[in-house]
Amino acid sequence: MDLERLSDVMQLISDIKHKVICNPHDVAVKTEELLEALISNGNWTSAMQLMELIRMRIKCIAQSLPMGGIATNIMRHILKIVRDEFELASEKKGESNSLHQIVRADSTDVVDYSESLSSLKAALLKHLSEYKSELESSADNIAAQAPELIHNNETILTIGMSEKVEMFLKSAAKSRKFNVVVAEAAPLCKGHDLAASLVESKIKVTVVSDAAIFAMMSRVNKVVIGTQMVLGNGGLRAQSGSHTVALCARHFAVPVFVLCHMYEFSTVSQGSVDDATFYEYASPAEILPLSLGPMLNDVTVINPRFDYVPPELISLLITHQGGNSPSYVYRLLSELYHPDDY
Repeated sequence: MDLERLSDVMQLISDIKHKVICNPHDVAVKTEELLEALISNGNWTSAMQLMELIRMRIKCIAQSLPMGGIATNIMRHILKIVRDEFELASEKKGESNSLHQIVRADSTDVVDYSESLSSLKAALLKHLSEYKSELESSADNIAAQAPELIHNNETILTIGMSEKVEMFLKSAAKSRKFNVVVAEAAPLCKGHDLAASLVESKIKVTVVSDAAIFAMMSRVNKVVIGTQMVLGNGGLRAQSGSHTVALCARHFAVPVFVLCHMYEFSTVSQGSVDDATFYEYASPAEILPLSLGPMLNDVTVINPRFDYVPPELISLLITHQGGNSPSYVYRLLSELYHPDDY
């Protein structure tokens, strides 16, 4: 693999690894801008060449960041945009896919992406400009749905710090009076940051330890959490402690709403849950400090950053397009990505 030709994506990988870019939204926008520059300035003459350039970058990210889902998701979606715009430009775009067409599709009906189309670059740049606007407005569109889902005098439980949840609850607070219970999400206890932010918006907040989640759940009307990734089966790669919250919610028949951007929907399968990289283990010193000395020789400490939350524990996935059941994820994936790209 020619690293000089991939200097743009290597810089993106470095920024993600070294936490120069931490926010998922920033990762999404930077990735889109990277491919926009590639399309605008890249040395390609056909859709096939462009798709190969993008695939090289996806492979590079997959090797360096096994769970670098957002960047690869954006790239796979742009691969689909390239296919769609090429077919549209070459007037080979047929009717929208239906189940009947998918089943009856002729395997010999293959689009020739090696054909050079002068109008393709301009069409792609226009589409990417619209896509970037969609990325920028996604969080606001999710938050705008809050008044429809949260009602007066309800008690909402969440865990840790999530910017999506923060915006969602603040949006609801403009027209609703409700209480929020925030589990602190030890050992980093980012829940305190969320609580402080919500209090500034005049929202009544109670911070509880993670051990008190089950005890508090009987008083809760809804659970609202964020996620880092939505898997192909509708499950989640979410902040550590989210599985506990979802299990407690099921015990008390409390609905669980998950706020997610479309670029967080991944083709990663449930089988990846067995991979250690899925959980991203952090330093055990956050739980048991090294100052404890000899005692640590007899202790094994596991400190995962993420949990797997199975789809049967989730009531609704809320995106900028509205709410969907986890069982509908397969259809969303077919709209986001082309099956040949994963």
